[in-house]
Amino acid sequence: MVGGVCLALASHFGVPIARMRFFAIVLALCGGGGVLLYLWLWAFVPLEPADEEAEVRRTAPATVFLLVVAAIACLVFLTTGLVSSGALLVATLASGLAVAWSLTFDRNDPARSAAAGTVLRFVAVVLLVIGGVAALLSRPTAPNAVLGVVMVVLGVAVIAAPRVVALSTDLQASRTARVREEQRAEIAAHLHDSVLQTLALIQNRAGASSEVARIARAQERELRDWLFVGDAPMVSDLATELRDIAAAIELDYAVRIDVVTAGASVENSSGALVAAAREAMLNAARHAGGEVSVYVETPPGAIDVFVRDRGPGVDLQSLPTDRLGIRESIIGRMSRAGGTATVRPGTGGSGTEVHLHLDVPRDIRTPQGASA
Repeated sequence: MVGGVCLALASHFGVPIARMRFFAIVLALCGGGGVLLYLWLWAFVPLEPADEEAEVRRTAPATVFLLVVAAIACLVFLTTGLVSSGALLVATLASGLAVAWSLTFDRNDPARSAAAGTVLRFVAVVLLVIGGVAALLSRPTAPNAVLGVVMVVLGVAVIAAPRVVALSTDLQASRTARVREEQRAEIAAHLHDSVLQTLALIQNRAGASSEVARIARAQERELRDWLFVGDAPMVSDLATELRDIAAAIELDYAVRIDVVTAGASVENSSGALVAAAREAMLNAARHAGGEVSVYVETPPGAIDVFVRDRGPGVDLQSLPTDRLGIRESIIGRMSRAGGTATVRPGTGGSGTEVHLHLDVPRDIRTPQGASA
């Protein structure tokens, strides 16, 4: 019922559990050899394999049983004229084992509440202090004096034990986290010096429009996200939203989209601006391909997004009337949101530049420096 030793032996030898428990009790009465054998088996016999979601549960209240033994031993010591050193020793061992059990096995058991552990330790302290003081006030024999001092010191230690265990656990967790962070930094440095540089070289040699470059860029982005996931901002701003959109478009089209920001970061306060920028990037990926640059500028009280490609360009006047992608999804959407959208040829007359402008309140700007 406590450790499952008799159940394991009964299952191993194919005998009833009651017969095995009776045999263990008989061995325990033979000079205590059965107790030592039980403890030895408890320590070294492995647990029975269980499901991954199964948890080890203790149905028997071992701590309560140990405290009852300690209380009986203290009562025996007090009623026998304060001369029974054996009873005092049993009380000391039982109380110490009860506290150790509550701080180890029952500490993370959901069936045992924190209040129950506090009450148990309080009772153990009371028993230890009563037994220790009674031993020190009894006849001045050496065993009683030693056990009395041990019980008083152990009672004080029980009061400080939860704090000591918590500090030890926190220290171990801190060491583990530091080791993992160091290993993660070493892996990141190695991959940055080898794999990431190789992927960047593949992209430069293969060309932005090739399938090999597209796959290499997707793998590079995924690897960077995995390596530096701890450095990513928790709150998604406009630049982060545009980078996520660019990464999704790069998976579907042979295009390389670079998102560059200047000025303070701003919250993603306008869905129309993001949707219009996404439509502009999508059009550039579909009709131009190659390299597309997205430049985000945040002057005081406004947001400007420029989407530039190096394709054949577009003439709004020559577009059929049923082509509503630019007119409605970009220009019309920005107009309804209170902003403007301009579609014009790129620098030197090559490619297309889409300029999105939106006036925003100053309070959505976050105090961060420029990023790229």
